Amino acid sequence: MLARRSLLLTWVLLALTVRSQSWKSCTDLLPLDLLARALPRPGQAPPTQVQMVQSGGSRGLRLAGAVATALSFPASQIFTNCDYFPAEFSLVATIKIPRLRQKRNEYIFSVVEEEADSLLLGLRVSENRLHLLSTPPDGGGRSRLSFKEVELDDNRWHTVVLAVTGPYATLTIDCGLPLELKQVRSFPSTLSTRGSRFFIGSRRRWRGRFSGLLRQLVLLPGSDATPRVCPNSDPSLAELSVPQVLKSIPLQPDHNGPDYPYEAEARVTLGNPPPCSRAEQGQLWFNARRKGLFICDGLTWKTLLMNQERLDYVEDYQDLYTSSETFDVEVFSIPSEGLFMAAANRDSRPGSGIYKWTDGSFKLYQNISTQEARAWKHFTIDDKIFLVVANSREAEPELSVIYRWNRRRRRFLRHQTLETHAALDWEAFHIHNNSFLVVANHRRARDSNHNIHSVIYRWNPNTKLFEVNQTLSTSGAYDWEFFTVGPYHFLVVANTFDGQTTTISSTVYVWLDGCFQTFQSIPTVGATDWETFQIDGRFFLAVANSQKVSERGPSLYSINSTVYELNTLTQTFIRFQDILTHSAVDWEFFTIGEEKFLVVANSHDGSSYSLNSVVYRWQGYEGFVPVHSLPTFGCRDWEHFSTDEGSFLIYSSATSRLSKVFKLRTY
Repeated sequence: MLARRSLLLTWVLLALTVRSQSWKSCTDLLPLDLLARALPRPGQAPPTQVQMVQSGGSRGLRLAGAVATALSFPASQIFTNCDYFPAEFSLVATIKIPRLRQKRNEYIFSVVEEEADSLLLGLRVSENRLHLLSTPPDGGGRSRLSFKEVELDDNRWHTVVLAVTGPYATLTIDCGLPLELKQVRSFPSTLSTRGSRFFIGSRRRWRGRFSGLLRQLVLLPGSDATPRVCPNSDPSLAELSVPQVLKSIPLQPDHNGPDYPYEAEARVTLGNPPPCSRAEQGQLWFNARRKGLFICDGLTWKTLLMNQERLDYVEDYQDLYTSSETFDVEVFSIPSEGLFMAAANRDSRPGSGIYKWTDGSFKLYQNISTQEARAWKHFTIDDKIFLVVANSREAEPELSVIYRWNRRRRRFLRHQTLETHAALDWEAFHIHNNSFLVVANHRRARDSNHNIHSVIYRWNPNTKLFEVNQTLSTSGAYDWEFFTVGPYHFLVVANTFDGQTTTISSTVYVWLDGCFQTFQSIPTVGATDWETFQIDGRFFLAVANSQKVSERGPSLYSINSTVYELNTLTQTFIRFQDILTHSAVDWEFFTIGEEKFLVVANSHDGSSYSLNSVVYRWQGYEGFVPVHSLPTFGCRDWEHFSTDEGSFLIYSSATSRLSKVFKLRTY
């Protein structure tokens, strides 16, 4: 494998072509900051076609004028000893690219022979792809090396390292798993740059001009730059060499250098947290109640300024009596409507309830007929809002239902039915502009077989329906969790029972080549839930283990549930902490101020359903430590939510009609 190892320095042999009798490489074997070389020197005026933009908390440069050649310099500036481009090299670029249209290509940089206006070398991006173009000196035609489905054009910061040696090329994105390609022909060993020029952000023409933000562009001759920047606590912004002008504080410019026009992508809203997704990245939100200013990082709101809150105690806030026992609650917001909660109720009549937060409490808003509902999942596709229910009643046919919010009637209406088998959970997610649903099929009714397929569905934008995309073998599937690490997408299933024992493996899948493939198997004991979360750039997975059942001996309910951490060196999830739980069926991660918490749903200890569910607080090296014990009865699910009135936890009971809302008192 090419990744993580040094490249051979055969390119230095090209120095033999130099008239000098001394043996030299064409340039220093040190990082060459191409972006800094294209910028004006201290004391010179900045180019009017270049604009500095802050986005997602970091600054980059954007070509803003009508001239595509604002950032350029002659190749002879860096190739001082000879005219040849290194045969073995790596490129490091930190970029932020908006969504690209189909068939649109943009150059991050190019090397162009000026007199003939011919492309010698170019690094180019298109929709979900990255290309390295080169023109060999033997006249054999232009060569193109393409990495597919890299998802760089998602309007988020990414640091890419492209390493080339001989016929091999390796691409590492955000310090993730390396992608390796083998070319038919090796990269040219005698690519002459005489009379050529580097163009940053273009191919010397208006067409193909880079529309995104560029923060870093470095050429490292003769070696792989990946070990120099990875691992990194902030892999999407990993640095090898960033121009100083992009590091200085814009409000206090360095007067020894050019003062660039500056722009910040931001807007301010008040009230409940607005949506925070890729589209809102870099926007600001001011919370009047908490007196805090937050910035959207594309996933969550990150604190900029705030009178820090700390959790003081938990108080009983609302007794919520549902129509029957409740297996799951799903809290979500509908723009211009407010906060809602969907309860998955056991009884078919009157079914499951949709509640709306009104005057400081949840009140019944709509009833939906369900068949022993076990879970709800809220999701959106474009501007459309959906709820899907997991119906577990074993009847023929077994159908789970997708409902769509009707803006005119202000109700959820049936949209589509899907055949399922004792469904216990749905997960919704997006990959490469595609929308997916995956169902946890627990058991087939006709033969009580737990070893069956769970199904991934993909949204068809033409028919406006979900269609089968892939099936995965599962054993008593109970829960799915989707998460993303850098450019990679994962699904993890909680396998509960294989028909004989609960001591089985649950599986983590990774999205590769257009489908999910096995990434890692993790031993679990009656797994019922996975919860993924990040703390200070570290990725964690917590599993809820419910009970130890085998053909021999009694069942055990008081067993360890486990928190796993992703090890970036071994690229596996390793055990981080064991926590004693009592038939745990759910974990919920939440934050108060800068504090991080996990709360577990303890449902049964073998003799009683009346148990304390425990809130754990993150304490760094110590891991999660218990701080609050909350009396619960048959606790099945926890959800955290915030309103203008404060922060809350709600739990559902699988053995009682009473669910409860707790208020988190802070100071």
